[in-house]
Amino acid sequence: MKIFHDILVNDSKNKSVPEMHDLTVSKLLSGELGRDGEDFKKMFDRCSDIIYRDFKISGEHRAMLFFLDGFVDAEQINSDLLKPLLNCSIKDITNRKIALMDINSIIKAVVSVANINKSRDFREIIENTFSGKTILLVDGINEALVINLIKTEKRAISESTIEPVIRGPRDGFTEDLQTNITLVRKRIKTPKLKTEKLQVGKISKTNVIVSYIEGVADEALINEIKSRISLIEIDAVLESGYIEEMIEDNRLSVFPQLGYTERPDRLASSLLEGQVAIFVDNTPIVLIAPYTFIQALQSGDDYYERYIPAVMIRSVRYLFLMLALLLPSFYIAVLTFHQGMIPRSLLFTIWQSREGVPFPTFVETIIMEVFFEGLREAGIRLPGISGQTVSIVGALVIGEAAVRAGIVSSATVIIVAITGIASFILPRYNIALSIRVLRFGMMILAGTLGLYGMFLGIFFILIHMAKLQSFGVPYLSPVAPLNINSLKDVLIRAPRWAMTNRPGFISSKNRQRMKNPELHLNEEKNN
Repeated sequence: MKIFHDILVNDSKNKSVPEMHDLTVSKLLSGELGRDGEDFKKMFDRCSDIIYRDFKISGEHRAMLFFLDGFVDAEQINSDLLKPLLNCSIKDITNRKIALMDINSIIKAVVSVANINKSRDFREIIENTFSGKTILLVDGINEALVINLIKTEKRAISESTIEPVIRGPRDGFTEDLQTNITLVRKRIKTPKLKTEKLQVGKISKTNVIVSYIEGVADEALINEIKSRISLIEIDAVLESGYIEEMIEDNRLSVFPQLGYTERPDRLASSLLEGQVAIFVDNTPIVLIAPYTFIQALQSGDDYYERYIPAVMIRSVRYLFLMLALLLPSFYIAVLTFHQGMIPRSLLFTIWQSREGVPFPTFVETIIMEVFFEGLREAGIRLPGISGQTVSIVGALVIGEAAVRAGIVSSATVIIVAITGIASFILPRYNIALSIRVLRFGMMILAGTLGLYGMFLGIFFILIHMAKLQSFGVPYLSPVAPLNINSLKDVLIRAPRWAMTNRPGFISSKNRQRMKNPELHLNEEKNN
């Protein structure tokens, strides 16, 4: 019985006294520096990058400073924090002779730092510590000063590597959240640009900013995005792709339902059209919602060059989109099932090039496509210049060697090469990935059912895209459902002076973005 009693007592003690290392347990500062300091040191056990500094304010009052090494400006701590506190006198702080100093008096009279907050909660203080804040504890005061003296190494602002343009700004986002917001603020100088802060990740505590222009973006859209983000329960968010997969409408679709960009100018343009931006700390990629298929085919050069060349370039882009998706499957279907569609002289030339090839058209095309995808991935993973060299030279040399060895025909190599070039023309990497995945499905349908399989595949793709939505916006907008007023920036890019209204399918608020210059000139002439 005594053993059973001891087990119950020990078990009840373990349940009633939580571990100090458990950050889910809420605990408040006691005001006793010795006790609170020891508690923090237990929580930071085996964290060698936490720096502690014990000292006395005015030579009388015990205090302790601690911060995360590498995150703070050591010179500023010495000049603006430690030196004033060590050298101050009690008269500098308050006219009343009291034993314990008022923390507000310290803030006002001694510490010359702009961004200072107060906290009593252990969990909040620890989170601020690992965010790079400096913590000051004073004996006899049950509140800690949370001082922002953050100074971390930042990557210099450089040109975007995933969205290059011929004409346009050269700055791109970095991994620093505040720097990214500043780059957008430089372009949209208004208090209507809102930045609401959320935190995601039970361990990583990643800062997420939802940004939009008040009065332009729909309130329902903003609330829906914030609601979906707040419902995410995950240990850590290391990149914006984590957020994208968790909040998109259809998680099983091959098509991206959120856009992303590394360019501040493109993001500013999206915000001005009523879209919402999602910044994630520690990544240069910013998410854009809602997102449509038409927007995935638009490039910055379409808007920085004059509209007539832009129309031609966009037309070429749509043509090569169809080639990237359908050319290999059309080649397989025609050569396998519908040879009568090919002119006789061309058919003889193709069959002559296929003489001695041991594989049917479907198999050799699949082999070459898989080989080309492997070369593409190798070019991405290898260092910049050598990666391009490997992908280009590898495709030329190995393709030529495969033809000479009789493994594949020269016609197949040409088809695969044209398809690869077509996929590179697509301006967004995420939509190019979707087309690459669908291309293999279309090839399988063409190899089994011919052109009928192709038509069946196109039919199902269009049905899926018509059903797909991005935060309530149809994915094929403004084509389906048809919005005539928003077609000025779809197949063509209308002149800048003709696009007086924002796209109606994104936001219904504050549609007008400029006054028609022709009407303005007519009014001036009449006056």
